[in-house]
Amino acid sequence: MFPKGLPLLNPDTPDAPATVAPMTQRLTPGTAALLTLAPLLWAGNAVVGRLVNGLIPPITLNFARWALAFAILLPLAGWVLRSSSGLWSYWRRFALLGLLGVGAYNALQYLALQTSTPLNVTLVASSMPLWMLTLGTLFFGARVNRAQVLGAALSMAGVLVVLSRGQWAQLLQLRLVAGDLYMLLATACWAWYSWLLTRRDEPAAIRNDWAAFLMAQVVFGLVWSGGFTAGEWALTDARITWGWPLAAALVFVAVGPAVLAYRCWGLGVQRAGPALAGFFSNLTPLFAALMSAAFLGETPQAFHALAFALIVGGIVVSSRR
Repeated sequence: MFPKGLPLLNPDTPDAPATVAPMTQRLTPGTAALLTLAPLLWAGNAVVGRLVNGLIPPITLNFARWALAFAILLPLAGWVLRSSSGLWSYWRRFALLGLLGVGAYNALQYLALQTSTPLNVTLVASSMPLWMLTLGTLFFGARVNRAQVLGAALSMAGVLVVLSRGQWAQLLQLRLVAGDLYMLLATACWAWYSWLLTRRDEPAAIRNDWAAFLMAQVVFGLVWSGGFTAGEWALTDARITWGWPLAAALVFVAVGPAVLAYRCWGLGVQRAGPALAGFFSNLTPLFAALMSAAFLGETPQAFHALAFALIVGGIVVSSRR
């Protein structure tokens, strides 16, 4: 499906070739579980983000989330901060990963929910497989086959079933606002981030330790998100309403969507490849709909089962050799 060992240039040593992780590994049950758990936790992140919408500014929420994640990772991978770890020699790579995966994606998502409806935001995010395939083809030498195109169509159809709640006329009433553009940018950032995960040109000691690899991204991501937060407080009427609901929300988004989900997603992408992993991201709106039913009192309906079948069908079709 994709060429193995495709040569790329190391950003720190331009004359030294790096390699891209193999893209054709078979989808095993363990890999599928990893790529499913991450969207489940991210769906919870979206639900919690909406619940605390009036308690904390969106970009500040992203910074607080990763500050707590940094504290969690510190005892596991604090050695990465040492001068001998190799982190600072590869600072360009980790600064870019930190910008895309830590500083930008969720900040843009939280920001999008301020001005756009959840339906619009989730619809824009469902374009993830198309971004994965497009970026892979244009910049990473990936080849797209008919199975991937068909899988993308099936998964997108499943997402649309959820978004329209089985009534296609609702899709005709969509109107793009600033939040939709924020989410479009966020989705592109995440697709680019996922492709960069396949480049294994960082020190082996960091690459082979998931906590160290995430810590290396969080270190620079906090710098990015801290700068964005400072701008939010300087340019807007930002305020925080402290209390147990906000504290519980911060703990959840730091432990689950930040640390655990990133671990599962990173390992799953390395095993299955970013193109196939992109299809699993379409499980996020389905899980979000189910969580809304569980926590907001909305009764599940038949279209949820249909959407699940279409999304899973897209994953199965795209993974066929």
